[in-house]
Amino acid sequence: MRSRPPQAIEQGAVPWLLAVALATASPHAEHLPPWLSLLFGAALLWRLWLWRQRRPLPPRWCLALLVLGALAAIAWQYRSLLGRDSGVAMLVLFMALKPLEMKTRRDALVVVLLGFFLLLTHYFYSQSIPTGLWLLASCTLLTAALIRLHGGAQPLAAIVRQAGLLLLQAMPFMLILYLLFPRVSGPLWGLPQDAHAGRSGLSSEMAPGSISNLILSGAIAFRSHFAGEIPEKADLYWRGPVLDAYDGLTWRASTPAAGLPRMAPVVESRGAQYSYTSIIEAHNQRWLLALDVATSLPAGTLQAPTLEVLAREPLRARSRFSFASSVDYRANRAESAAVLQQALSLPAAINPRARALAERWKSRPPARIADAVLGMFRNEDFHYTLRPPLLGADAVDEFLFGTRRGFCEHYASAFVFLLRAAGVPARVVAGYQGGEVNPVDGYLIVRQSDAHAWAEVWLAGEGWVRYDPTAAVAPSRIEQGIVAALPEGEPLPAIVGLDADWLRQLRHRWEAANNAWNQWVLGYNPQRQRDILSRFGMPNPDWQSMSTALAVLCGMVLLLVTVWTLPRRRRVDPAQRTWQKYCAALARRGVPRAAWEGPLAFAVRVAVERPQLAEVTSEAARCYAALRYGRGDSEQLLVLQECVHRLPARWRKSA
Repeated sequence: MRSRPPQAIEQGAVPWLLAVALATASPHAEHLPPWLSLLFGAALLWRLWLWRQRRPLPPRWCLALLVLGALAAIAWQYRSLLGRDSGVAMLVLFMALKPLEMKTRRDALVVVLLGFFLLLTHYFYSQSIPTGLWLLASCTLLTAALIRLHGGAQPLAAIVRQAGLLLLQAMPFMLILYLLFPRVSGPLWGLPQDAHAGRSGLSSEMAPGSISNLILSGAIAFRSHFAGEIPEKADLYWRGPVLDAYDGLTWRASTPAAGLPRMAPVVESRGAQYSYTSIIEAHNQRWLLALDVATSLPAGTLQAPTLEVLAREPLRARSRFSFASSVDYRANRAESAAVLQQALSLPAAINPRARALAERWKSRPPARIADAVLGMFRNEDFHYTLRPPLLGADAVDEFLFGTRRGFCEHYASAFVFLLRAAGVPARVVAGYQGGEVNPVDGYLIVRQSDAHAWAEVWLAGEGWVRYDPTAAVAPSRIEQGIVAALPEGEPLPAIVGLDADWLRQLRHRWEAANNAWNQWVLGYNPQRQRDILSRFGMPNPDWQSMSTALAVLCGMVLLLVTVWTLPRRRRVDPAQRTWQKYCAALARRGVPRAAWEGPLAFAVRVAVERPQLAEVTSEAARCYAALRYGRGDSEQLLVLQECVHRLPARWRKSA
């Protein structure tokens, strides 16, 4: 048996397919090299021009050369054809060039299916609410393109309405699959070379400018929800990496010497305990940014000897952790000699003026030395700024006795250097300070612009005590936030410096909506799935029970949708019932009306085949057309009924 020849694409369906290509691939322009975005746009414009001019498509050899050349360029751009970015680039290339060889309906189906697949790749880069809304609109467009491809020319509104109805019918299946399909932990994309590219946040190193650059980002670092009262803003120090190794320019976390035991941290709380839950954005580091200092840890975490809370693996996905912390505490009052020695080490032969100043303070008690440094920052002509001058090899000397302009990392670094030069153990702590409560959902939001650095000094009998030299220079930074502390004209993220009340309220509502989206949609992990299913009588859901529930519920929904979509007996209006009676009478006389035949066309044919019935049939057809498709009235219905009675009696008998 011969196979049917391929069916050509209808001319009017081509713009739909080009719109599909544009909607599914164009948002990737942000992540693609400019040359590929230009190639994509040029290919679609070329295909649109060919369609409008009704020109033939380019030859296959031309497209083959384009594909090979573009693949070579992608391999050169990404140094590989494997991976997230190079894979997405190849999909965009195929979506650009496939319409240039699109002749048959099968080619058009490839474009649509490629569009569905390309939609998924957007979640590699963003899983936000706007991305979800765009993909929903694109999915509707893809479904509408399929309807147009197979259903022929129809009004635009009818196509979109049918596409929306199909997606609405699929919605129950989507919800059931979302709730019951076994969840998998980990990121959506997992190839090592680019799985976690683009993560931002605190670094494990601190050099002049590292935190001030981070301040320029208004991105959210984490959200925290307190079970009760929120601590005062001046007490909101969120502990990140502890940096105790200095090379003259950069502070780093030291590596413990092999074979030396590390003492477990000993924390004595002297005040109220605060219980809270933090939702931390992925930052590809191990620290969990607990309120300083944590007294109760989440399962699967540990507290380092330097008091920061660490996960066992880098945080590569948004995660939720519950803590308890005390803001009034003593920590490690008995410290190891190795740790104290590390907290005194300094590179030789740098910053001689700072060393000479510290030498004059050596006879004082350690706490008095720390107070003297703070007094110098507070009383002399030091300035807090995001745009300090560049520093040279003797960075601390140039800062203390020359520029006197710096950000928190400058003040923390100089403070710890002076303390160490005076013989007092000290170290730098990086993290965040402050936060803003969202009145809509009650979460305290901490942004990258809240990044901060402070110092810790070890005092005999007290342990590690926090000192914040930035508070001596710009106390408003700690009490009111970064906006109040910086001079007018300093650069800040636009989202942080909003002044209008309505803009702040809009931002709060948007961020609360994003928080709900993150927790209930993106944060629907295996633990949350177990918690929800346990409320529905599945206390210990496993693959078997979830698969059974999935099959039963999908079957029930399929049955309901089938019943809903089955052709139902519709109530026939009087005009249609009368017209059907008239046509049935003519059919018994040997003049049946075809299903596709309209009333006026049928009347023309009756006039040819049965001239004696031409007048009455023409009048009946006009009345029915007016009643059915126009603005007919009751008088025309009476005329139509009269036409039935004007037929010979033997033709009016009921079937």
